[in-house]
Amino acid sequence: MLSELGKKLAERWLTLLVLPGALFVAILAAAWQLGHTGWYEVGRLLDSTDDKAKSLSASAAGTALLLIVFLLSAAACGVVAQAIGSLLERLWFAADWRQWTPPLRWLAHRRVVRRQQRYRHRRDEVGRITALSHALDESARQDADAELEVAVRRLSEISDEPPRRPTWMGDRIQAVDIRLHGSLGLELAVVWPHLWLHVPESTRSSVTTAREEVSRAAALGGWGLLYLLVGALWWPGLLVPAVVTVTAWRRARAATDGYATLVEAAVRLHVGGLARRLGFPYSTGPFPKRLGEDLTAHLRRGEGQQ
Repeated sequence: MLSELGKKLAERWLTLLVLPGALFVAILAAAWQLGHTGWYEVGRLLDSTDDKAKSLSASAAGTALLLIVFLLSAAACGVVAQAIGSLLERLWFAADWRQWTPPLRWLAHRRVVRRQQRYRHRRDEVGRITALSHALDESARQDADAELEVAVRRLSEISDEPPRRPTWMGDRIQAVDIRLHGSLGLELAVVWPHLWLHVPESTRSSVTTAREEVSRAAALGGWGLLYLLVGALWWPGLLVPAVVTVTAWRRARAATDGYATLVEAAVRLHVGGLARRLGFPYSTGPFPKRLGEDLTAHLRRGEGQQ
């Protein structure tokens, strides 16, 4: 078991840290060699690399030392990228934005206010189109329905529920809590740890995979920001962080949407079984909101009817 565990840890260490870090270190060294003025002199870079490789190959100890330094540098860059990714993930979700330091908190508050204003404007637009479609005849209603579909999609681009966080991804997670509290009387932060131990392994595996997709997208964003160092040394390298960061942001949005959908589905499908397991009177059918409130109170303070 320890042998297999060591193999898996070594594989993850190699995949997540060393290989991306090795690519980054190699590109960073090439950017250092080329510079801004000779950014196009690839032939000079190849000649310089060949000369250094020949000088190092003459000494086995020097080659081994260079390889060790290269691998350690690659791993260190991987750790830095993961740390930046964790910070990006915190900024994207912005769950604790009210506790941020004043400059960031003020900026986040202004963004929340702007997003709320945009949300109200587009929600009013959806209401106007909906009211208009009801007053039209059948032939003209098709065009109104198409316009309504576009308006609803534009509204969801801001948030599924009235914005409470400065980012779309943060509000996408927050929307799950709002809907579950409004329809089932549940507080997700209280119920979720208990429900997680109750759901079957297949559900946990699906939710865990979706959550890891978010973390991988954040780590990719960390690499994108780290590649700004390449652009600082070699200006064509600025294309790399631009492409990588945009890709990471798009992946993070898609992964967050999938993760939030799975969490909400898991709660709605399995909260009844959790209530029965804790002795609450529930059989089948729609989960009563009053029962959700009692279940939340019981799990938070040991209160509620059983």
